[in-house]
Formats: sequence, structure tokens, C-alpha cells
Amino acid sequence: MLYILSFFAAVIPMIAYALIIWWLDRYEREPLGLVLLNFFWGAFGAVILGIIGSIFISGIAAIYIPDEQVRELTGTILIAPFVEESTKGIFLFLMVSKRKFDNVTDGAVYGGAIGLGFGMTENFLYFISFGHTVGNWLMLVIIRTLFSAVMHCISTATFGVFIACSKFKSVGYKIGLPIVGFLLAVMVHSIWNASVSFSGTTLIGFVFIIISIALTFILFQFSLRTESKIIASELAEESMLGNMQENYIEILPYTSKRNRKGWIDERIRKEYIKTATLLAFRKMQSRQLKTEWQKELYEKEIDYLRTKIKLLLGFVPLKT
Repeated sequence: MLYILSFFAAVIPMIAYALIIWWLDRYEREPLGLVLLNFFWGAFGAVILGIIGSIFISGIAAIYIPDEQVRELTGTILIAPFVEESTKGIFLFLMVSKRKFDNVTDGAVYGGAIGLGFGMTENFLYFISFGHTVGNWLMLVIIRTLFSAVMHCISTATFGVFIACSKFKSVGYKIGLPIVGFLLAVMVHSIWNASVSFSGTTLIGFVFIIISIALTFILFQFSLRTESKIIASELAEESMLGNMQENYIEILPYTSKRNRKGWIDERIRKEYIKTATLLAFRKMQSRQLKTEWQKELYEKEIDYLRTKIKLLLGFVPLKT
């Protein structure tokens, strides 16, 4: 019975959190399958590598740190954050090469999904290992669902944001920004682990996570606002070039307007929104690219998207 209750207590909240983050990405939602792929990497791949890495580094630390209590604190505050953020974040370097991973919001969504997957598995292991009484079990479920797992989400989302920022930058930024993001992720993780390692600092840890959640939400909204401005600016240029109706420019950058029915034929509304939004992002990204072959690829996609918009309005079947 404990295993069943622990399973549902670990799985349901984390999947709900992941879906909420995915839903909040309102301008260009990532394919749900990719988000779940990241989630399951966190739940299985990152956990397995994390266990192996922690055992290996802890074994080395045991040689140089004879005191058991100091060794345990070192493992909790330093080794675990470093290893776990490494194993969670490594998948982001694979994801960033995909065309779908193309802005800051995407980095937060994919990174957050990985962190929540890791938190789900870790929560389950804690629930079955330390929930010896009903009271202990309930306390574990509350604290780990509201704080510990959320910490994993925030830390890896932070890493994802910095990796996303580096995608269209020069080589120096491609190296430097991920390093900064990784160090910030480790710092968030370490502060939380340190705060709950001592009875007198647990409350500080709770406050720290609450503030981190608030800051993450504000930054997420700021990123979405930036996306809205990019859509407005880039599509205004398309209107001036005669590639798009002028009245649509007042609708497409705002989800409250573009999700209403009636401003365009309902048969093409969703596809038109998706195509126009992608066109705006690709135009902005093409100007940031540093290599000619990449620019050529993006220019070809931009021409394709412009053609698709015209064909959609003409209800002509699109050949791909």
C-alpha cells in the first residue's frame, strides 16, 4: 500500500507541474512529446547517472575527508548538487541542437521538465524509504512536493535558460553562458540542501524557494513579453513588405486576441498563428547567426514560411 500511495504522490504532482509549465509557454508551445522526453530523462537517465557519479566522487572524498559527519555534509551540500545538476543538464546540450529549442522560454520549459522528472523519482525513493509513519510520510510528501522537487525544477530551468541564451551567440558566449548557468543551478541546489541539513535553517530554505519561485515566474513572464515584442516587430516588417495583412499585426502578438474566433477563417487560424509566429522568430534568429551556412538554412526556412502564409490565405494545398 505504501508503494502505491508513494507512486501516485510522486508522479501526479510532478506531471501536473510539467503540464502547467508547458501550457504557460503560450506563443510557441514545444511539442509535448519533446517535453515529456526531457521529463523522463530527468526521471531515469539523470537519476541513474547521478547515483553512479555520487558514489564515485563520494568514494574519492572519503579518502581525503576522514570525519564521517563532515563527509556527509560535503556530499549533501557540494557533491550532490554538482553531480545532479551535471546529469540533469547534460541532456539540454543535446536538446539545444534541435530547431525547436530556439529561445529562452524553451530553455526554461525543457530544463524545468527535466528537474521535475528528477524530483519525481527522488520523491518516490524518499517516500518509501523514510515514510515510516503516517505523519512522517505526509510531512515528506508536503515538503518534497512543494519545495524539494520545485528546487530541482528551478535549478535546471536556470541552466536551460543560459544554454538557450548561448545558442545564437559567438563561441565565447557559447562556452561562458552555460558555465554561468550551471554554477547558478548548483548554487540554488546547494543553498536548499544546506538549509535543510540543519534544523535551525530549514525555514530559511523554505523562504529561499518561495522567493526563487516568484523570481522564476517573473522572469518567465518577462521572456514571454519579449516574445510578444519580437512577433510584433518582425511581422510589422512583413506587413510593410506586403507579405501579411496590416490588421493581423494588431492581433498576432497577443494571445488574448489571436485565440479568439472570427478574425481569420477558423479552418486555418491555428496553422496561420503557428506559421506567423515561427516566421517572426526565425527572422530574428537569422540575424544573430554567425556562420553563412546556418544563415542560408534559416533564410530558406523564412522564404518557405512566407510562402506558406500566402498559400494558407489562398486555401491552396501546401506541398512540403
